Amino acid sequence: MVIETERLLLREFTHEDFPALFEMFSDPETMRHYPKPFDENRTKDWIEWNLQNYKDYGFGLWAVVLKKTGDFIGDCGLTIQNIDGDLLPEIGYHINKKYWRRGFGSEAARAVRDWAFEHTEYDCLYSYMKYTNIGSYSTAMANGMKKIKEYSDEKNEISYVYAITRKEWSALER
Repeated sequence: MVIETERLLLREFTHEDFPALFEMFSDPETMRHYPKPFDENRTKDWIEWNLQNYKDYGFGLWAVVLKKTGDFIGDCGLTIQNIDGDLLPEIGYHINKKYWRRGFGSEAARAVRDWAFEHTEYDCLYSYMKYTNIGSYSTAMANGMKKIKEYSDEKNEISYVYAITRKEWSALER
């Protein structure tokens, strides 16, 4: 599985992605909207979770790499998440802080959005995040999503939910 954009390739994770993924997930600044940075075991579990998602659903979070260099810069993809008690298709993304503010997260998220509407039957896609995660909800808005809900939860204190419907997506100029 590969999704190609102007600057990026999204591909399935492999175990060889561990060092670059761990660099990103162990960084306190990158993970400041999570309860804590990931240790080695949590990072290995992340890869295994995605490998299982590929088998179970045909999708998951994919490694995001720069086309020019092949450098791993993050992950982005579609997963099934518990969002306020409902299992929903969620576009998630993490970009290594070395590559922030260059539009890579938005570029990858738009590609995943398009892939999901073209290859699945979902009528609505979601992204959810901790209320303090301005970068994440800015990416959701750049992806054509609108805030539809906020709710209290143990993990994030307050989570924001953004969504885009198939009809809204069809009306976008792409």
